[in-house]
Amino acid sequence: MNQQTHDEVFMERALALASRAWGRTHPNPMVGALIVEDGVVVAEGFHAQDGGPHAERVALSALGRAPKPGAVLYVTLEPCSTHGRTGACCDAIVAAGLKHVVVGASDPNPAHAGRGFERLRARGIEVTTGVAEAECRDLNLIFNHWIVKKRPLLAGKIAMTLDGKIACRTGESKWITGEAARADGQRWRKLFPAIAVGAGTVLADNPSLTRRVAGEAEDCGRRFVFDTTLRTAGMDAAEWPKVYTDRWRENTIVVTTMAGDAGIRERLVAAGVKVWSHEASRGKVAWDEFAQRCAQENITGVYLEGGAQLLSNVLAARALDYLFCYQAPLLFADSEAGEAFTGSAPGTPAEGIRMTDLRRARFGDDALVRGRLVYPKS
Repeated sequence: MNQQTHDEVFMERALALASRAWGRTHPNPMVGALIVEDGVVVAEGFHAQDGGPHAERVALSALGRAPKPGAVLYVTLEPCSTHGRTGACCDAIVAAGLKHVVVGASDPNPAHAGRGFERLRARGIEVTTGVAEAECRDLNLIFNHWIVKKRPLLAGKIAMTLDGKIACRTGESKWITGEAARADGQRWRKLFPAIAVGAGTVLADNPSLTRRVAGEAEDCGRRFVFDTTLRTAGMDAAEWPKVYTDRWRENTIVVTTMAGDAGIRERLVAAGVKVWSHEASRGKVAWDEFAQRCAQENITGVYLEGGAQLLSNVLAARALDYLFCYQAPLLFADSEAGEAFTGSAPGTPAEGIRMTDLRRARFGDDALVRGRLVYPKS
């Protein structure tokens, strides 16, 4: 086994450790670390939650002694060089006497990127960088966007046929993709601090918008309902959808405009549901204002599951940052069937919206393509 493959095997293990904290570290990144002596893993650690010890310190603590000469620390993200709540990990590495550190991705924060490497090298520590870098960066796609842009990652999720349809002309959409693809959608739902749907989806499907991952207890993050006129709560409270009445109703936030009825707004608030009222832009919520409010609330990412009107709205506003596109080997071949996206009219292919930094996966016969969105120049 050559050294590059050797390092990649250990970094793969570090990535698996980091993933154990899937969705629990916001606004911090997920990080995994392990210590290797004579080609054998002797200690492991990962950052479990915001405010907890960093992965490097957990691994060193698990070792419980000084590392042997020649020991190597593998870590998925550049060790921090600044003193936060837990102290700089660079200092802990130096104090432990480690002489070789292998790192996956550099710190995405432009103010800190590379400083950890410089501090370690200045103390005579060999630093190897860029091992499984793409995978290490992808692990923290929400954190990376948040720390650079200072605003939440707005990611859309769509499940469609080969010809871009998300429902039959009858409105029936269950199920376009298979069980495995839907389970993967739940996994991503667990990663994001918040999920969002439009009023039409709430009225048609009465979804719970909870996180249901096999082998884990059902839980619930923030739930956004975009409803400019508060029609989802215009009926008697006994007929309200689940997101306004279940045990997680205080996690629900209705995003509306000043056009929403004040009396309905008061009833929702009295029931424990939060309401964000924003200025309207041509009868629609202003996405920039929504993103700013999320940032103020420390919500680092929002997973928008639709429906088509909501996703087309955010896409038209050029506010959608990322897209998860599940596609089934299915054709409707019906011009009246529900379209995945509408409202755009590119004159040439070059004027279309392109996905980049692509990641692909297969779930039985279904396929997932995900990536960042790049909008054409205006």
